[in-house]
Amino acid sequence: MRQYELMFVVDPRVPDEDVVAMTDEYKKMIAGHGAAVTREQSWGKRKLAYPIAKATEGKYQLLNVEAEDGVNPFPEVEQRLEQNENVLRYLTVRIDTGRLSLDPSAADEAAEQGAGGEEA
Repeated sequence: MRQYELMFVVDPRVPDEDVVAMTDEYKKMIAGHGAAVTREQSWGKRKLAYPIAKATEGKYQLLNVEAEDGVNPFPEVEQRLEQNENVLRYLTVRIDTGRLSLDPSAADEAAEQGAGGEEA
């Protein structure tokens, strides 16, 4: 299984109901291509690092997606994100679970094991 994160930033003037409807549409498109949205987070309105289309804030949405190897559910979704004038930016990232752990306790355990490793 491959894991992905899809984050997109919506214009802050868009009503919350429209953002939810937009997110649901993208989730249906992802599911229609054989992948599953495992987690959805709405980060709310946050300040942008630089203005985009005269907007200084954006509504952040994050989708965690799992797909079988060889399945790419994103071309159609990314095309729709690109065409939607209310989406300021988007980014899709594949998570390499073998090398990266987002759990801070797992990182601490790995550091302890590396420090107390065997000597040759």
